[in-house]
Amino acid sequence: MHPSEVKALLDARIDGCEFHIQGEGCNFQVVAVGEVFAGLSPVKRQQLIYGALAEEIASGALHAVSIKTYTPAQWNSAPENAGA
Repeated sequence: MHPSEVKALLDARIDGCEFHIQGEGCNFQVVAVGEVFAGLSPVKRQQLIYGALAEEIASGALHAVSIKTYTPAQWNSAPENAGA
C-alpha cells in the first residue's frame, strides 16, 4: 500500500479528521487530528483508528500501524506540527 491509499481509507471512514500518513509497504505512521478525539481516552482514540483499518490489518495489507492522535488544540503545540 501507499500512504495515499491509507489516507483515502481513513478519509472515507472517519469524518472530520485530518490525516498525515508516512510509511511504505505495510508499515505506516498515522497522525490524526480532529475534534472527534476530544473527550476520548488514548485507548479509545487508538481503537477508532484501528477500527477504521481493521479489514486491511486482518488481510495483511497493513501490518504495522503506529498511531498518534490529537485534537486541533493539541495539534497546535504538537512536535510533529513544528514545521507546518
